Amino acid sequence: MDIFQILAMTGGLSLFLFGMDLMGEALERRAGAGLRSLLGRLTSGRAAGLLTGLGVTAVIQSSSATTVMVVGFVNSGLMSLRQAVNVIMGANIGTTVTPWLLSLTGLESGSMFLRLLKPSSFTPVLALAGILLYSAGKGSPRRDTGAVLLGFATLMTGMESMSGAVSGLGESPAFRRLFLLFQNPLLGLLAGALLTAVIQSSSASVGVLQALAVTGQVSYAAAVPIIMGQNIGTCATTLLASIGAGKNAKRAALVHLSFNVIGSAVWLTAFCAARRLLPPALLDRPATLAGIAAAHTAFNLLCTLLLFPLSGLLEALVVRLLPDGRRPDLPPRLDPRLLAAPPIALERCCAEAADMARNAAQALKEGLALVADYSAAGADSIRRREADSDRWADELSAYLVELSAQPISARDSAQAARLLKLIGDWERISDHAENLAEAAGELHGKSLGFTDQAGRELAVLSAAVSEILDLALAAQLERDLRAAAQVEPLEQVIDSLKDRLRTNHILRLQRGGCAVDAGFIWSDLLTDLERAADHCSNIAETVLDLDRPHQLREPGPDFLRDHRRFADKYALD
Repeated sequence: MDIFQILAMTGGLSLFLFGMDLMGEALERRAGAGLRSLLGRLTSGRAAGLLTGLGVTAVIQSSSATTVMVVGFVNSGLMSLRQAVNVIMGANIGTTVTPWLLSLTGLESGSMFLRLLKPSSFTPVLALAGILLYSAGKGSPRRDTGAVLLGFATLMTGMESMSGAVSGLGESPAFRRLFLLFQNPLLGLLAGALLTAVIQSSSASVGVLQALAVTGQVSYAAAVPIIMGQNIGTCATTLLASIGAGKNAKRAALVHLSFNVIGSAVWLTAFCAARRLLPPALLDRPATLAGIAAAHTAFNLLCTLLLFPLSGLLEALVVRLLPDGRRPDLPPRLDPRLLAAPPIALERCCAEAADMARNAAQALKEGLALVADYSAAGADSIRRREADSDRWADELSAYLVELSAQPISARDSAQAARLLKLIGDWERISDHAENLAEAAGELHGKSLGFTDQAGRELAVLSAAVSEILDLALAAQLERDLRAAAQVEPLEQVIDSLKDRLRTNHILRLQRGGCAVDAGFIWSDLLTDLERAADHCSNIAETVLDLDRPHQLREPGPDFLRDHRRFADKYALD
């Protein structure tokens, strides 16, 4: 093999790996909500978990990506270890799709139909369609579809380049001796494991094996142990992903390793026994591309058939190997491993943003109650909620920025940007809740109070703010567009109320009916309540923009009717 063949082999391998990576990422983005929905159907049922793992892996063309997702789900508490066992088994079957696609490069026939199935015939067409969609579909799903086609075309081009570069090795005595060494099952197993651990993809390493099979020197006796080793090597990615994770996430990675090691050990033993019983000529025949794909599929199916009925025992084994400590692991709210599946990571962010919203809304309601009836315990509760909101805002913002840097769809990117807006508004609402607690504490500490009339007026404004808070919360948590549409007319009523209350307070000061010190606190309360209502308006606007992005919403009959209703409801006597 001369220097030019080595360069061609290196270039083909690079194109092959790049095409596989590009296609996998684009498929994941293109699947988007469908992938999210599929994973959302996970149940404790073993068959459902198996089919889910199979389906997701078949879609994104990577069992490593699926198992890394599983580690993230388990670590975040989104999936139990029992569910993970079945999903991992399904992922091993789903990864067998790619070798069958690659086997098309080995088709040889004079038939026009079969010649059209060869990648050299249809890859140029896919590449042309892919570049047209990719160039014309900026910011749309068409761009991801184009990337899928381009990735597949690059993958197949790399495969053919590798096959062409190594085809001359069939005449090389050194290459022949190398694969004679792999006739030793343990050496073949080790070679397959190391190759897959290096390139981090069992599908890709099977593709390399298929390319080498073009030489005619790769027998089934050598190929089968290598395939078994490739399944073990793919566990390296999952094990790396579990570093720093909780106990259950480490167990999920160990399930993946145990499944492949046990399956390989059992079937390698059976294979060695078969070699003694079957005629040597059968296993010594040169492996074909389709034959390697069939062996890969058969091995993964046999492993699943063997261990699927024993999934409970597999779970018990890893729990025994990694027993619980004195303190149980608490799953992190936002696991970086979920970034491997951006749609799922975004779903997790939405759930966390919802929890943050409930926390901030409750803090403001407690602040409203505290002004009327102060207690030190109530003030402490508000301060804790405000600190929690700050932590949520910091963690979610950093996570969403990191998520936005991932290859995600335009729709998911816009959703992440809107979540950042919502987080900012709820964090400011919790700040206003703390301000209310401080104002209530100052009133209590200085033994100050408001006049009866001021108290009645503040109760009206507090009721209006409580309602706008409920509307904003319903708008975000339930995507209630009717509730969102009612926020702005109520916010305008609250603005008018604040102005009226400030004017009434000035009149009381002029008549000497209100203390000056209490007046400063009164002004601060009005400002905090009015600004909290403003943030509720921002939240409703963001929710409406999700449904009708960038559309102007002029006040219409519904707006005017709601405004009149709220004005009557919160009119001052």
